[in-house]
Amino acid sequence: MAASSSRNGRSAGRRARQGLTLVELVLAMVVIGVGLAGVMLAYSTVGRGSADPLVQRQMQAIAEELIEEIALKPYAASANDAPTTDCARDTWNDIGDYAGYATTGRICGIDGVPIAALAGYSVRVAIEPVALGGISAARRISVTVSRSGSADLTLRTWRTDYAS
Repeated sequence: MAASSSRNGRSAGRRARQGLTLVELVLAMVVIGVGLAGVMLAYSTVGRGSADPLVQRQMQAIAEELIEEIALKPYAASANDAPTTDCARDTWNDIGDYAGYATTGRICGIDGVPIAALAGYSVRVAIEPVALGGISAARRISVTVSRSGSADLTLRTWRTDYAS
């Protein structure tokens, strides 16, 4: 009587396979734990560097603004007051006035007022005469922005005395 040897139509071999052993549970937990550790490592690596694009973009904006400010000045203007040693640049009237301009730990507006949101950034300006494709009246303008914990960012442009 085959029907009496199985309970509700199930065989005895099938019934023994329905649960998990303690070894299988421990092994499953180890595999899941290792997988989660790998995922968390990936997230922590991404999270550590997530502020870098913001700092880099801010440094780029500072450098672009200062390069544009310098490039819009005349190549050589009539004499003006000597460049000040503080942050103010409002009396500067040609690109030569910006040579050697530098701040440490602060960025200032053209009027010399430090911009509080940019505390910690520093800027250096170098203006050098260069021969540019046969044009002798040319200068290379380099603006370097730095912040502790980040690589320096340098933007360069060239300015010629096209008006003379």
